[in-house]
Order: sequence, then structure tokens, then C-alpha cells
Amino acid sequence: MKENDNSATVDLPRVEIYTDGGCEPNPGPGGYGVLLLHPKKRAEASGGFRLTTNNRMEIYAAIKGLELLKRPCKVTLYSDSQYLVRAMMEGWVASWKRKDWWRTNKERAANIDLWDRLIALCGTHRVEFRWIKGHAGDLNNERCDQLSMAALRHPNLPADKGYENKTSTEEERPRLTQEGQLCWKCSTPVIKRKGKRKANRDYYFEYYLYCPKCQATYHVEEAKRLVERPPSLF
Repeated sequence: MKENDNSATVDLPRVEIYTDGGCEPNPGPGGYGVLLLHPKKRAEASGGFRLTTNNRMEIYAAIKGLELLKRPCKVTLYSDSQYLVRAMMEGWVASWKRKDWWRTNKERAANIDLWDRLIALCGTHRVEFRWIKGHAGDLNNERCDQLSMAALRHPNLPADKGYENKTSTEEERPRLTQEGQLCWKCSTPVIKRKGKRKANRDYYFEYYLYCPKCQATYHVEEAKRLVERPPSLF
């Protein structure tokens, strides 16, 4: 994800944030650790949940790190999670959001509640996500790992409600039924086109929906019509 330009004309404070998150096992008790570095300040934060996933803790760590900031900043956020860094920097999250959080025709994106929070924070701050290799001797990364592992071992951890109360990811994608809805493949508004009868079929579609950009077509069940044929003499 490119840096936001919402404060391009203002000299923003520059900060570095290191984050890490994990579970034992996965899914299972999870924790996150955050280290914020500023020329005049150093801050740490950590916490955990009784049941969650590695990926959720990686995203949550980034959220908590940005939430430590009291004013808009230019942030370089370091994480050893390629899932987090690539999803933000390569536009995966933005694409999922444009498609109403559908990754494919039948599969929704995971961790929508956390991605929404992270996107909102990136609208306030200018954030660049950078990947660093975990457990490779970077002292700041190692400190975040220590914080997250210590946090997940605390007794009486709270519930990660976004995980424990999640809806099924096997939910079927709602069908397109009218002009103006977004194409599943490219998010372009679809248009209505007149259908055609075919000689060897007992039905036809009075109209169908068509994407003018990627040329995908969608049949509308409500537009299905049966063809009446004369009775056979034999």
C-alpha cells in the first residue's frame, strides 16, 4: 500500500514501529507485541486472547502500534508477517474491500474486522509496511516476539470476539440480480442485456447481466422463461 498523501504538505513526525504476533498452538491462545521508536520516546505494548490465530495477532499488533500514536505520523512499520505486509503493500486488502470482502466468487476474506480497523488507521497516518525476517537477530523484532509470547501465557485471557463470533467463511456469495451491482471479477457495475432463445433448449433467459469491462456474464434466475412447445403427435 502506498503512503497516504493526506498530510503531504505538513512535516509529520517520523516513527518506527516493530510488531509481532503468534499463537501456541494455532489456533489457540495468542499474543501480540509492539515496540514504538521515536527520537524522543520509546514505548512498548502487548496483550493476548484466549483463542485466536497467528494471522489475527500479526494484524492486531499493527493496529495496536498505530493506536499508540496521538497525532498523524509518518510511520515505517516492520513485521515478520508476509501475510500482513504483502496484503497491505500489494493492494490485496484494498481489492477485497472493493469487492465487499470477497476473495473469490464463493470465499470471503478472513479477518475482515481487523482489516477494517487497520485501513482506517492508515487513513490517519502515512504508513509503509516493511517485511523483516523473524528470529534472525534483529533486536527489535526479538523484543516484540518476547512480548507476544509472554502475553499469550497470561492466565484469564479475554475473548477475541471477532474470531470466536465469526460468521462462516463458507457462506455463498449473493447472486447478482439487477443492473448496477458490482461484477464479482473486477468490481465494475454490470448492465442488463437482452437474452436469446436457443432452438435445442426448453428455456431461455429474457435478460442477463453483463460486465462491460471484463465481459463476464451472469444469468438471473428471475429472468428464466420456459418455452412452450406444441404436443408431439407420436
